[in-house]
Amino acid sequence: MNPSTLPLTWLYAPGDRPDVVRKALASGADVVIVDLEDAVAPDRRAYALAATRELLADPQPVPVHVRVHAFRDIPSLVSLPGLVALRVPKVTHATDIARIVELSAGLPLYPLLENALAVEHAYAIATAHPSVHGIALGEADLAADLGVREDRGLDWPRSRVVVAARAAALPPPVQSVHPDVRDLDALAASCARGRALGFLGRAAIHPRQLPVIERAYLPTSDEIAAAEEVVKAAEVQDGALALPDGRFVDAAVVVRARRVLALAARRA
Repeated sequence: MNPSTLPLTWLYAPGDRPDVVRKALASGADVVIVDLEDAVAPDRRAYALAATRELLADPQPVPVHVRVHAFRDIPSLVSLPGLVALRVPKVTHATDIARIVELSAGLPLYPLLENALAVEHAYAIATAHPSVHGIALGEADLAADLGVREDRGLDWPRSRVVVAARAAALPPPVQSVHPDVRDLDALAASCARGRALGFLGRAAIHPRQLPVIERAYLPTSDEIAAAEEVVKAAEVQDGALALPDGRFVDAAVVVRARRVLALAARRA
C-alpha cells in the first residue's frame, strides 16, 4: 500500500455536538471520527445517535467514521450516505467481528483493542474478516487494564499491534489520542516515539493538534535527501552497495527509502 494515500490525521468530535462536528469537517483533518462513546454523556447518547444520523444523511467533504457506543447502534447507521466506516470499541475476540459484520452491511471496520486479551488476539481480530480495514489500541482503557502508565508502559502492546497489522496486510495502526491539548511539545515527542514504533498518523481531540501530528509523521528534509540518495544509488547498481559516507545499502534499505519518498509526496 502507498503511504502517500493513507490518512495521517484523524479528528474526534462528539456526536451530541453537531456544531463541533461541522467545525471538525472544516478543520483540515484527513478523517473525522464522530464519537458516540466516551465523548458523550450516557443521558445524551440517544440524542447523539439521532444527531449523527441527521448530519450523515448527506455526503460529507471528508471521510467520516463513527465510533459506536454499542453494537445496537450499528444498524441505524449503515445506510447513511455520509458514513465511510465504523470504529468499534472494546473488541476482544475474533468472534466479535463476526457479530459486527452481520450488522454492518459491508462497511469497513476498525476494531479498537482496549484490554490485555484483545492485544493477545490482535492478529486473529485483524484477519477475522475482509471488512476489517485497520486495527488500533484504545490506550486509556488498556493502560487501566494493565495497571501501567501510558507513556512507556504501553510500548510492548503498541509493538504487538503494529506487528499484527503488518502480518495481516493492513495499514500501520494509528496512534491513540494525546489527552493534553495544550502541551504540543509533549504531543510532538509522543508522535516521534509512535513513529519510531511503526505507527502512521494519529487521532486528535482538538484541531490545534493536527499540524503537530502531520509534521511529526512527514519525513524531514534531511530524511528525504538521504532517501533520494539511496534510491538513486540503487538505480545505478543492483544488489548491496556502500554510499560514499559509509552507509550500507541493501534491498531492505531501498524499500525503506522509497517509503520515505512516498510519504514526502504529501509535503507538496
